[in-house]
This record gives sequence, structure tokens and C-alpha cells, in this order.
Amino acid sequence: MKAYYEARAPEYDDWWLGTGSFAERERPGWAEEREALVAAIAALPTARTLDVACGTGFLTQHLPGEITGLDQSQSMLELASARLPHVSFVQSDALRLPFQDDTFGRVFTSHFYGHLEEGERTRFLDEARRVAPELVVVDSALRDGVDAFEQQQRVLNDGSRWQVLKRYFEGDELRAELGGGETLVAGRWFVAVRSAQ
Repeated sequence: MKAYYEARAPEYDDWWLGTGSFAERERPGWAEEREALVAAIAALPTARTLDVACGTGFLTQHLPGEITGLDQSQSMLELASARLPHVSFVQSDALRLPFQDDTFGRVFTSHFYGHLEEGERTRFLDEARRVAPELVVVDSALRDGVDAFEQQQRVLNDGSRWQVLKRYFEGDELRAELGGGETLVAGRWFVAVRSAQ
């Protein structure tokens, strides 16, 4: 997974923006739902937040409060640092967070949780709960045309092919998996859940 996201970094925002190889994809309502997701994130109460698997910082920039971004990809962090020079960034493994207990008020993660195997999910949730009392998870919504659990082949602009595990969620399912909380977004494309630890 690390090598895939390292290679994908220069084109990652195309997915969010519907540009590049995503310009011709049929995604009705994508832009409007993306903006609703951004608004929900911006409306969160201000908190000292750790953004795990922050990528290019596309959503990081909308988080309120003091932010630390963490990613395992140096290329992603370079893009995020250029976008958000006032944010602290750390290159590290998301399953062994390099922070003391209760360092943050919130852990936020977007489109990371759905790539984890069962054991990895347990480790991530344990780590998130260790460093913060609140967790916000954003991921892909379960919809027609996708299975809840898929092994996908993804092709990057350079023609390279990558096998990627991908899960899709309904709001109720994700909320239950996180141990309760509130669903912030439950749309065709995105689901977001805020869970108190």
C-alpha cells in the first residue's frame, strides 16, 4: 500500500477534483457531495487534531484547530506541506502512532480505514483511542455497482497497476464498527462518522 500511494501522490487530488483521468468518469453529484463533506469537516468543534493518512492535505486544510498530519508517504507529505505550511507533518506508520497517550483531542482519517484488513483495523482503533478521545472516519459509501469488500486493480497515469483492498460502508455499519457515535455524512459517495472513545 505504501508504494502505491507514493506513486499515486502527484495525481491523488485528481480523484477529489474530477480532473486528469477522473475527468471523464460518470460521478453524478460528486462535486456537491464533496463540498457537503468539506462543510461537515469545517463545522467540527475546534480541537487539537491528528490527521492520520493525511495524503496531500486535501481535507486536512478544512479541519478546525491545531493540526498534525501523519502519512507514511514522503511524496504525499511534500504535497501536503506545500499546501499547508503552517501545519506540522510527521512521516510514520499509522498503526504505531509515534505519540504519547492523550496527545490530541481528535484523530481524523479519510479513506484510510477502508483499506485495512481486520487485524489492522483493530490495531488502528486501539492506537486512535490511545492518543485521542474522539475519532472521525471518512470513507467511501456503499452504493450500487460496488461490493462492500473488493480487491481492486488500480491503474495510475504512468500505466502501473496495483492491487488494492477497498471496503465501502453504510453509515450505520461504520458507526457500529467504531463503537457508536454520530453519522456526519451518509451520501452516495462518502460516509463520515464521529465517534467518542
